[in-house]
Amino acid sequence: MNEIKLFCPASVANVSCGFDVLGFCLEPIGDEMVIRKTSKKGIHIIKIEGQKLPLETQKNVAGVAALALLEDHPCNYGFEIEIYKGIKAGSGIGSSAASSAGAVFGINELMGKPLSRNELIKYAMKGEKLASGSAHADNVSPVLLGGFTLVRCSKTPDIIALPFPSELYATVIHPKIELRTSDARAVLKKKIYLDKAIEQWGNLAALVSGLYTNNFDSIKNSLVDVIIEPHRSALIPGFQELKKVAIESGALGCGISGSGPSVFALSKGHKTALEVQNGMNNTYKKFNIEYELHLSRINPKGIQIISSK
Repeated sequence: MNEIKLFCPASVANVSCGFDVLGFCLEPIGDEMVIRKTSKKGIHIIKIEGQKLPLETQKNVAGVAALALLEDHPCNYGFEIEIYKGIKAGSGIGSSAASSAGAVFGINELMGKPLSRNELIKYAMKGEKLASGSAHADNVSPVLLGGFTLVRCSKTPDIIALPFPSELYATVIHPKIELRTSDARAVLKKKIYLDKAIEQWGNLAALVSGLYTNNFDSIKNSLVDVIIEPHRSALIPGFQELKKVAIESGALGCGISGSGPSVFALSKGHKTALEVQNGMNNTYKKFNIEYELHLSRINPKGIQIISSK
């Protein structure tokens, strides 16, 4: 195999109660990447369409992630990368994660798959560090592994793939304003009260339990963020209105996708998710902001190969 074309999906991180440790993979939204072997050693980003992003390897998240992989696993050839962005940078649905994960996945395939998808996570995290200043794994993990993932430890990293109900659907609205992850992190408090931490731990544990047992009541009761959302929600125009209409339309819960500005809702069944989408649409029409709406199953596979040769 000398060339591979990939679909690199979007993702939702944090999932309300799981700041920096929980995420899930979306299905219809994502980037496409073409990666090919070349006789010239190193990583060469030769084309980016859909977004204005740097071609310089050291300034691009895909390039940085790929270089980290080759540093540990050198080879006697290089790689060219083309990126076709379907996810807007700063959207809160894992734009940098899609590029970072796609780069290491594709190169690993062209090298004969010396590493597992789980082993690729630490390299994809290098791209996330460039994008946000923090090497978090809550987006790249579901992109590489599919489904829901839990980051037990980001330093190792130690990632746990979680089961989830097949009836679970996500509705995502993306207001077309840019909210940089680094800026969204800047509004967070360095210290939190113990009672809030205990409440958040309980929600996270109950959500994981609900995913394992298909207990939608447990999932519904757990999609609550008492630590991050109170600070970040002020950065997203209309957040409280979106959350209110999502719940009234039958969503299990609603919160900020990653660092925002995208907002997600989880629902039981496609019909309810569609009603949530309609409610969000009617609500956000009142705001003078462009937006996109997406309805998605939870993507169980993550990155997929479109073609190879």
